[in-house]
Amino acid sequence: MRRIAGFAYGSVSYVIFLVTFLYAVGFIGNFGVPKSLDSAAAGPSTTALAIDVGLLALFALQHSVMARRGFKSFLTRFITPALERSTYVLASSLALLLLFWLWRPLGGVVWDVQNPIGRILLYGGFAFGWALVLLATVVINHFDLFGMRQVWRYLQGKPHTGLQFVTPVLYRVVRHPLYVGWFCAFWFTPTMTVTHLFFALMTSAYILIAIQLEERDLIKEHPEYAAYRKQVPMLIPSLPKQVSSLNTSATAPAVKGARV
Repeated sequence: MRRIAGFAYGSVSYVIFLVTFLYAVGFIGNFGVPKSLDSAAAGPSTTALAIDVGLLALFALQHSVMARRGFKSFLTRFITPALERSTYVLASSLALLLLFWLWRPLGGVVWDVQNPIGRILLYGGFAFGWALVLLATVVINHFDLFGMRQVWRYLQGKPHTGLQFVTPVLYRVVRHPLYVGWFCAFWFTPTMTVTHLFFALMTSAYILIAIQLEERDLIKEHPEYAAYRKQVPMLIPSLPKQVSSLNTSATAPAVKGARV
């Protein structure tokens, strides 16, 4: 019964993530959802700004603290390691849903591209970003990243194991293709409002800081990551190259990167 309950918990967490991800597309893109990033502004702008900063800070703290080894060790004192990833995914989804619910638009327009070709290109960049986010998870192990592999093995009574260190083609072009996708999703828009610009700046700054923390942890855990970092750029793509020193049983840097 415990293994069945664990699998059910992981499955529910994954479904909540999927709903949150789909809502995020509409929230940032301003379509198909009851409340979006650029909904009509209401109330004093200073109050709205304070609320939005608090919501983003809450998400950043949850996302980063729960990704650290120390917190994982603490958490797995109370739950089986097979459920750690699902718990992280669930907490991240709930933090985002809270942000969607309480978000307060600021109003104002920074730019508004009216040229049809320009709008198509910008919407194309937005769609490309979301597609890249998904692809970056699929080329490693999507279901491990979001906890389903772990709870499936738990249901079968198999021990919890990590993944082999791998660098599929995307990860030989940049170390963090998933983050490149997020940048595209956040910045490509034909109508850049003050709200959207604030959101893009804050989330981009968080990603850049989080990458440094993440890679510091990776080098401590896996010294070979230092060689990988020298060979492959962080975010600006380059031509694929042969990456050496990949034969280890540790979790791939791509998987680690997606957790921030």
